[in-house]
Amino acid sequence: MNTLQDCDWRAGFELLQAVAESGDGVDAFARAAVGALPTLVASEITSLSVCDLGSGRRHVVAAPVAAIGADDLACFDRYFHVHPLVRYHADLRGPGAHRISDSLPFPRFLHTGLYSEYYRRIGIDHAVALPVYVDDSTLVSFVLNRRKRDFSERERDLLDLVSRPLSRLYLKARALDRVPPVLAAQPPAADGPRLQAAGATPREAEVLSWLAAGKTDREIAALLGCSHRTVQKHLQRLYVKLGVETRTAAVMRSLGRAWQSNQLGRHFHD
Repeated sequence: MNTLQDCDWRAGFELLQAVAESGDGVDAFARAAVGALPTLVASEITSLSVCDLGSGRRHVVAAPVAAIGADDLACFDRYFHVHPLVRYHADLRGPGAHRISDSLPFPRFLHTGLYSEYYRRIGIDHAVALPVYVDDSTLVSFVLNRRKRDFSERERDLLDLVSRPLSRLYLKARALDRVPPVLAAQPPAADGPRLQAAGATPREAEVLSWLAAGKTDREIAALLGCSHRTVQKHLQRLYVKLGVETRTAAVMRSLGRAWQSNQLGRHFHD
């Protein structure tokens, strides 16, 4: 992510805040995220696709809402198991944001049935997928699509910036929908070695992990069985140990970035 600047980190955190505050459950998460992601990386059609890897069928939440119809979905499903993005993220378990052009040069892609019967049909030339969950039966990905101009390396870095937090928020949304999540009732993992090196206690690391997942002080207190004032005391001690002044800066530390200054945090109201 060497191409990113402080303004990019700020934009990424603003997106995550918007998604975290959107409401409860996967539907609210999906609609907030597909609406917000184009503010980070330009996209003409943005979707969250929940793919059944056995049947090759998808449930899609898209923005604009009417951008992908039932006939379009059926057409896509015919090419599901040979789709370059599905193969990369589901079969190869490849990490991070991945463009179709990373797997298949654009001139070759233009001669595939997938392009001729699906992408040309919906008026799209380029796509990049960002997975938030994958196991042996399910692939959940955000997919950004646009015409004429492929996604750049910097845009891939921007998507990778929000990848891990979006994954955590998705798991939280699944839990709130009472769908058995992979990490039921467990906080998302923060950067353990960094927090340990700073002298954080296990409880302080747990508090910061829940904060990074979008929980409020009172929600964290309920999860940990303590008062919200105790949570605030944990956070105050963490600020000192991490050398930061705000919740924003502490969260970004927990996500694994070496924070050079408090400049980004001062843009937000904690």
